Amino acid sequence: MKTQEEIFQKLVSIFEELFEIEPEKITLESNLYQDLDIDSIDAVDLVVELKKITGKKIQPDDFKMVRTVQDVVDQVENLVKNG
Repeated sequence: MKTQEEIFQKLVSIFEELFEIEPEKITLESNLYQDLDIDSIDAVDLVVELKKITGKKIQPDDFKMVRTVQDVVDQVENLVKNG
């Protein structure tokens, strides 16, 4: 996972597998909480899954400001590049 597109595609598959969200509903602009119905427990599950795929420890503070799928892509890209 190096490009934003690769990260986005991986996130789409995670949202589909973990949260049973239809892929066509997921866009970079989708709000995690309002559009995709992700709650705080789901957010923890997402962070755990991202840790598995990046191999990096994810700081909860890094994800406090995350609101959209694009925000998640940016955070993951940052982790992968700067880890």
